[in-house]
Amino acid sequence: MTALAPNLSYLPSFASIDDERLHRKQRLAAAFRLFGKFGFDEGIAGHITVRDPEHLDRFWLNPFGMNFKLIKVSDLICVDHTGAVVVGNALVNQAAFAIHSQIHQARPDVIAAAHSHSLYGKAWSSLGREIDPLTQDACAFFEDHVVFDDYTGVVNDLSEGRRIAETLGTRKAAILRNHGLLTTGYSVDEAAWSFITMERTCQAQLLAEAAGTPIKIPADVARLTHSQVGSPIACYFSFQPLWDWITTEQPDLLN
Repeated sequence: MTALAPNLSYLPSFASIDDERLHRKQRLAAAFRLFGKFGFDEGIAGHITVRDPEHLDRFWLNPFGMNFKLIKVSDLICVDHTGAVVVGNALVNQAAFAIHSQIHQARPDVIAAAHSHSLYGKAWSSLGREIDPLTQDACAFFEDHVVFDDYTGVVNDLSEGRRIAETLGTRKAAILRNHGLLTTGYSVDEAAWSFITMERTCQAQLLAEAAGTPIKIPADVARLTHSQVGSPIACYFSFQPLWDWITTEQPDLLN
């Protein structure tokens, strides 16, 4: 992501705030089901959030302790930036609040953010390195992600979330050292797709380095490719086939 928001005319428009809120919640529930399908759930860890379209100091997220594979629209809860649950009666994951509240406050342009303890993402995070431009898909993150290089335990403190947000800056993604991946977007679709492809990119680099010495894509070509495959619109449309698939296979998520 860049400091100056791009043209977002590709995003759907809505007749009312209620319609927009429902749309965001449906995409959020679908993202959780996809994360569950891809094995990104790890016990009680992991969270995806989306900003409320009316109350900009509030965001929707998963109830604490609920399996990603079971989440429906009606299960989602809404919290404000003090941590109070304003819609729903489930508990809030403290780490989710500590991280996401600070990102949403620091980045008014961020509509959604995703984090989980996915296998290859956390394996790569232990190296404390940025992802290299080894493949076309990896270029989606070229000069657009950072490493938060300071693991101090479970993120339960707002100051830690604030430091993560400061390190993220205007980038769309972060590698939290010894922890996992974090992605953001102008929509749930973008944030979720960025996480999915970033996880696969970590897997690809781990495989490539295990097999030999990978050849990096030159910086100028990687930068061009980023504009083609890593833009908000590219990430948004890359999510749509997954949306079609998961809502056809698991339509109950929309309840």
